[in-house]
Amino acid sequence: MKLPVPTKIVTSMAALSLALTLAGCAAGGQGTVAEAGNTSAAEATPGAHAAASGSGTTSVDADQVTEDTHFDADDLQWDDTQETSIALSDGGSTVQGQDASGVSVDGGTVTLSAAGTYRLSGGLSDGRIVVSATKEEVVRIILDGVSISNSSGPAVQVDEANEVLLYLQDGTTNTLNDATSYADTADEAANAAVYSKADLTIAGEGSLAVQGNYRDGIVSKDGLVLVSGSVTVTAADDGIKGKDYLAILGGTYTVNAAGDGIKSTNDQDEGRGWLHQYAGALAVAAGDDGIKAENELTLSGGTATVTESTEGIEAAAINLSGATVNVTAADDGINASADSSREVLLNISAGSVTVTADGDGLDSNGEITISGGTTVVNGPTGGGNGALDADGGITVTGGLLLATGSDGMAQGLGSGSEQSGVQAALGTTVPAGTPIHVVDSDGSIVVSFVPTRDTANVLYSAGEITDGQGYGFWVGGSADVESGLGTGSLDGATEQATATAGQFTSGMGAGMGRGQGGPGSGSAPGN
Repeated sequence: MKLPVPTKIVTSMAALSLALTLAGCAAGGQGTVAEAGNTSAAEATPGAHAAASGSGTTSVDADQVTEDTHFDADDLQWDDTQETSIALSDGGSTVQGQDASGVSVDGGTVTLSAAGTYRLSGGLSDGRIVVSATKEEVVRIILDGVSISNSSGPAVQVDEANEVLLYLQDGTTNTLNDATSYADTADEAANAAVYSKADLTIAGEGSLAVQGNYRDGIVSKDGLVLVSGSVTVTAADDGIKGKDYLAILGGTYTVNAAGDGIKSTNDQDEGRGWLHQYAGALAVAAGDDGIKAENELTLSGGTATVTESTEGIEAAAINLSGATVNVTAADDGINASADSSREVLLNISAGSVTVTADGDGLDSNGEITISGGTTVVNGPTGGGNGALDADGGITVTGGLLLATGSDGMAQGLGSGSEQSGVQAALGTTVPAGTPIHVVDSDGSIVVSFVPTRDTANVLYSAGEITDGQGYGFWVGGSADVESGLGTGSLDGATEQATATAGQFTSGMGAGMGRGQGGPGSGSAPGN
């Protein structure tokens, strides 16, 4: 939104000039959009709200965010003396202020038909907010302690506007609930508690609870930008959807959906259908896919946690480049796939990635590339899937990779890998929770770890693994973690298998899967 700079600013950010400093990227913590530029939080205009930065930061060019989305620094700046106040009430909502002429009240329906900044308070037990402006107009809606339920449709319905901002007033709790059945069920009719045909932004430091009783929770049929706030969505179908794109710049989002959790849906237009989490905390429990994009999905900062899903993360191209990602899936954990000829790739370059999956852990119909970060896969126990599955091979040039799971479809690293790894079939199924240790030829522990799933095959790749050298895989003893990576002791452990770094055979236990040799490829000793 491009608006004149006001004399008195109400904003959730002190400034957004040369860069957006996005918290939680290096350390993988929560974080919101913090500011870097000419105005610090301490120097913010009186009345402004400044987002706090986290421990780990990275910078994103503000021009890039503005260029890629409808969001602009001016979105969160306005003159509060020009606000229009709307007091919602079942007995008759009242309106006063600058743009009162642009508001009409018809029973429980409050319609905003002109550009402006509208501050809403109070509640409607059976009503809705409708935005019906022009395609050139910007409408701001400040939710200042609002509760709206509707018995026949959405709680907030944007029929037409250029852009709409839902701003959550600091210190307030707001609730929006739609009907369990809608009066209008046409194909193109609204189907979500918050439904917008225009670009939609959600910001502010307050909280919002959305109950999508009919189908979806929050839907934009254009672009959707989530800037800040504490948002909880419960939905009978999909949780949060942006069509052209969905950008998460900060805030906390908890989604519980019977369908997909959070996604971008445009599969027709080039350069659209993408989802990017720059910062913030995202927690998803979904009956289908957890986090999804039709084209490109990037998690570069903050935390993304999928506690329940069929497939945890899915898109044609997936880039994990700094976020802390934790996925639990009944099928594939992270799945790079596409129905068309689009490029398919799973790329991990930074951050922390933990996957627990009944299907393939990391699955790509194209290539898997890993150049940084820490990736731990607790893969399947059944022989029809593997911890790693890439049609185009697996290339590791840096970072740390630990993949554990069943043996029948286990896959090794490709010949293009600059960083070596060591892989072994253990010859038995090691129960979940049992420490496993990789030990070098000198008898020193390289790494200890505790898988959360039963394990018959282990692959470990890190900078300290030396190509061509022999390693032992010991089971038992102790580790200083209940799950994941750590240090440990071999006291009470036994050597279960040996292997030579750089030698891989896919389908190691049952001879199934695609053979894929790494440097000096061949069968690992002890198999």
